[in-house]
Amino acid sequence: MNLSHKITKILMGIILLGSTQVQAQQDPQYTNYMYNTVNINPAYAGSRGALSIFGLHRTQWVGLEGAPTTNSFSVNTPIQDSKLGVGLSFVNDKLGVINENTISLDVSYTIDLNQRDSKLSFGVKGSLNMLNVAYSRLNKFNPNDPMILHDISDEASPNIGAGIYWHNEKSYVGLSVPNFLENKRFENGTLYSAMNQRQHFYLMGGHVFEINPTLKFKPAFLLKAVSGAPLQADVTANFLIHDKLTLGAAYRWDAAWSALAGFQVTDGLMLGYSYDSETTKLGRYNNGSHELFVRFELFNKYRRVNSPRFY
Repeated sequence: MNLSHKITKILMGIILLGSTQVQAQQDPQYTNYMYNTVNINPAYAGSRGALSIFGLHRTQWVGLEGAPTTNSFSVNTPIQDSKLGVGLSFVNDKLGVINENTISLDVSYTIDLNQRDSKLSFGVKGSLNMLNVAYSRLNKFNPNDPMILHDISDEASPNIGAGIYWHNEKSYVGLSVPNFLENKRFENGTLYSAMNQRQHFYLMGGHVFEINPTLKFKPAFLLKAVSGAPLQADVTANFLIHDKLTLGAAYRWDAAWSALAGFQVTDGLMLGYSYDSETTKLGRYNNGSHELFVRFELFNKYRRVNSPRFY
């Protein structure tokens, strides 16, 4: 058994068989959070003024068996002639023998502040998480352990969340809690094996600086706080060249460095990629993390985009 395989077994053992509650950061991790905002903040729904369709694939810690893999798809749009926005998203997240599917519905309400075209949005999120755990795939030390005799299939956990989002043409700030309820993830009779859902608090923001007519600079940040885990801080610096090519770098505090790239193919189509390199000891046993995304937008005849929105 190689070392990466041993590490995976240890991680899965802690998560699945621990007698105490596991309190860790459970929401999927994104390097391209500035484009995938609706997944963590429902107030973002409809804020781009177009029907926005977004898809993302993330492969984390390549080469480490059982490492996380995330697929995310979302669509959101403003409702014409109203202050409402709606969104629908689906996330599939895999870690070893754990496979989770989450579907969410977002509704937002936007107020015009009449200050440099500023807008303030309030959003609510309703979600349903389906948990699957394939204990049968584990190499069991004790095959008769009652805690892992039966697989878990589509165990449902509903949840609610909320967020606020302020933005104008050059800046944005958002605060959100996607999951208010701390649901128990699974129980087996009187034998307790828990991986409870925890409240995640997100604070994010960014600003666009126009250096010259062909070059824009946007620093951005994302803070994520959850009980039982260290504060996670992401800081990103992107440059937009000729309103087409995006190049940048990011740092996840005490965790990883990232390189980001994106290309605005048309006003409505953007492609992007990022690569994360671990700065922790875990980086010795994997080949980094890859993230790919595509965003497609449809603008109505009354609103044409002059230059691509940077967030």
